[in-house]
Amino acid sequence: MNATANIDALQLAQELIKRPSVTPRDEGALDVLVRALDGMGFACERMAFADQSKPQVENLYARLGTSGPNFCFAGHTDVVPVGDGWTTDPFKADVIEGRLFGRGAADMKSAIAAFTAATAQYLQKHGAPKGSISLLITGDEEGDAVNGTVKVLDRLKARGEKLDACVVGEPTNPTKLGQMIKIGRRGSLTGKLLVHGTQGHSAYPHLADNPIPRILKMLSTLIEKPLDNGSAHFQPSTIAITTVDVGNAATNVIPAMARAGFNIRFNDLHTGDSLRKWLKETFDRAADGGHYELAISVSGESFITMPGPLTELVSNAVQSVTGAAPELSTTGGTSDARFIKNACPVCEFGLVGQSMHKADEHCLVADLEALTRIYLAILEGYFK
Repeated sequence: MNATANIDALQLAQELIKRPSVTPRDEGALDVLVRALDGMGFACERMAFADQSKPQVENLYARLGTSGPNFCFAGHTDVVPVGDGWTTDPFKADVIEGRLFGRGAADMKSAIAAFTAATAQYLQKHGAPKGSISLLITGDEEGDAVNGTVKVLDRLKARGEKLDACVVGEPTNPTKLGQMIKIGRRGSLTGKLLVHGTQGHSAYPHLADNPIPRILKMLSTLIEKPLDNGSAHFQPSTIAITTVDVGNAATNVIPAMARAGFNIRFNDLHTGDSLRKWLKETFDRAADGGHYELAISVSGESFITMPGPLTELVSNAVQSVTGAAPELSTTGGTSDARFIKNACPVCEFGLVGQSMHKADEHCLVADLEALTRIYLAILEGYFK
C-alpha cells in the first residue's frame, strides 16, 4: 500500500468530468478512478454486466483491506445527456469564479473525487484502517439500474463478501452544503393505462364507444383525494399524471382507444403490491365495466435507515466541518441506496443538487473541498 499517495479532489473531479460517460457509456471514467485507487493499494475489480435487452454496463468494486468492518462509499460515474442551453463546454470541466462546471459536477463525479481524496488523506494520517474501505461505483444509476449496483451486490453476496455500512455520494443538499442527509427514499411506481372503446363517427356517438370520457373519469378518480397524509419520516405520497394520449388527428372520428401514464412516489405506508391492488380496485369502479389494460412497474420500494449509529456518524461529521446540524430527510427521487439498504445500513450525503441534470451543472470548489473533509471525518469516526 502506498500510504503517501496524494489525491487532489478538484483535479480528479475534472479528469472524471472530461470523460463523456452518458449512460451506459463509460468512456474511460473508471480507468481514471482505477489509476487513483491503484496508487493507494486498492484491489480493483471491474464488473461488466449485460442481458439480452439491455446494453453492457461497466462497474467497479474496489477494496482496501480484507477484514471487517467494511465501510463502503458508493456512487456512479454515468451522467445524463447534455441537453441544450450550456454556456460552457459540458465536458471541459472549467473552473470559473470558484465554480466547477460540467456534466457530473454535482451529480456525482465530484463526490466520487471527494471520497477518493478523503481516503488518501485518511491513509496519510492514520495508515491502514482496522477493517476495510471499499468503493462501489456503477455506470447504470441514471439509466435502468439493472446492470449496475444491484448485480454488483449480488456478486458480493454470492461470494460471502459483506458491507457493514455505506454512504452514497448523491447530491442531497437543497441550497447549501450541510443542510440535509438522506436516510431513506420514497418508492416509485409507474403505470401505463390503455382504455379500449369502439371507433365511430362523431356525428353518431351512440354508435361508438368513446374511451376518452372513461379514461378521464379513471384518472380523476385516481387523484381526487390524497393517498395519505405522510408518516413519521416521510412526506405524503404523491400521484402525478404524466401523459394522456389519443393520437387522433381527425375531428369527425371517435377514437378506438386512449392512453395515459402516471407515476406514484409512495412512502412507507404503502408497498408496490398494495398499490397494485388499490389501483385495480379504483380503476375497476371508475371504468364501470369498460375494457382497459394496466401495466405497472415498480423501480423501488420505500425504505429508511432509522436514526442510529450511521446517521449520527455522518451528521456529526457534517456539523464538524460546516457548523450546521443537517436535517434527516427522505425527500427526492430514487437512488441506488434502494439496493444497498438490503446489504447494510445506508445513508446519502453529497453536494448541493440545484444544478443537477440542468445546463451549466456545477458545484462550488469550496464545497468540494469541504465535502472531502466531511468524508475524511466520517472515516475517522467510523474507524476510531
